Amino acid sequence: MSKSINKINSTAVPLNLENVDTDQIIPARFLKATSREGFGENLFRDWRYNSDGTPKKDFVLNNPAYKGKILVGGKNFGCGSSREHAAWAIKDAGFDVVVSSFFADIFKNNALNNFLLPVTVSDAFLTKIFAAIEKDAAAEIKVDLEAQTISVNGESEKFEINNYKKTCLLNGYDDIDYLLSIKGEIEAFEKAHS
Repeated sequence: MSKSINKINSTAVPLNLENVDTDQIIPARFLKATSREGFGENLFRDWRYNSDGTPKKDFVLNNPAYKGKILVGGKNFGCGSSREHAAWAIKDAGFDVVVSSFFADIFKNNALNNFLLPVTVSDAFLTKIFAAIEKDAAAEIKVDLEAQTISVNGESEKFEINNYKKTCLLNGYDDIDYLLSIKGEIEAFEKAHS
């Protein structure tokens, strides 16, 4: 299974809440595991399930109308503690992209390091995305990493991304894979400067 990300055309899950912190994304009591698998089932655990484990009917992830590879969150998504498990949980739940008008820096970096693309849009464009999904749960959002655009209902907006991280995501590289991909250039540099 490829980790690379380029074009993602998908329906989305709208989580229209601001200041979603990492403890809400994955509560601290689930941080005991050291592998990245299995966190998705506890994504937004306290919002998603009652204390007896039954699903809360009014939470968006329990609504079968909303599905897809894109999670759309409100402003200041991923604030709070620096737990990498938050990105693991979102990725493990099947999302490849998270959209917000502002991400906490540590969450954004953790997402990028775990092949989860954080797309920052303007407040106005975020409002358009939420409106499109509210009007039609099957509304498709198109994310083009190469072109750095996000589109909904024929309207597009550019987004910024660190060029190194863009290269890594497009090619499915982690930091080591990237270094191996330029091994020839490193060897040539070493030879020229020895």
